[in-house]
Amino acid sequence: MDKGLYVAMTGARASLQAQGTVSHNLANVDTRGFKAALAATESFRIQGQGLPSRVASVLSDAGFDSRPGSQIVTGRNLDVSMAANRWLTVQAADGSQAFTRNGELAITANGMLVTSSGQAVLDEAGNPMAVPPAQSVDIGSDGTVSVIPQGEGPQAMAMVGRLRIVDAGPGQLTRGPDGLMRATDPLLPPAIAVGESLTVGTLEGSNVNAATALVQMIQLQRQFEMQVKVIRSGDDMAQSSNSLLRLGG
Repeated sequence: MDKGLYVAMTGARASLQAQGTVSHNLANVDTRGFKAALAATESFRIQGQGLPSRVASVLSDAGFDSRPGSQIVTGRNLDVSMAANRWLTVQAADGSQAFTRNGELAITANGMLVTSSGQAVLDEAGNPMAVPPAQSVDIGSDGTVSVIPQGEGPQAMAMVGRLRIVDAGPGQLTRGPDGLMRATDPLLPPAIAVGESLTVGTLEGSNVNAATALVQMIQLQRQFEMQVKVIRSGDDMAQSSNSLLRLGG
């Protein structure tokens, strides 16, 4: 069988995998703080005898789109949107530290500060942040969490901790299978951010452009159909060649 069939097959496979990436982005178009995954293909020449035009394709992980999403004003005191390159540290399901820009926070019945996805938010020391019973909870632009105890006036406001916010560029983070970000190099964790890091009363939306993603899906589908046609044409030619060889024998 001609190696050209394998070339077309690798292209079709890469197109299908890229469609999966775009589909995942579309599914998260309304997810707070979501960063669109990027898909790219790499080519490599097939080793051995054959024409130099025989080049296979493979899908490669190109990381994620680091551009900020749209800002959604909520006015809620537990909603925060992170500044550029700022990430909120949370506790993943396996107990490790992970990072997110989902600033839709809530306080559980037992006083734990969590994200809308249920991950515990960590404090500067790396421990899950607990908030005592209070009539008011305020988050400062530097991540400090202050409360007014129940039955007390504003003069009794006290700081109970500070959110663990890190400063990390796109190249320092990689997305895990749970959708949370982690350090690309575990031995070089992101540094803790200083100064103003967030805005209270707003949320960052997904940076997925639904219209662009739909156009990508159509383009990838057309590429896949074209590659399948090449495979079918190659198979037809192989069958025709076999028929001619049988007639010649």
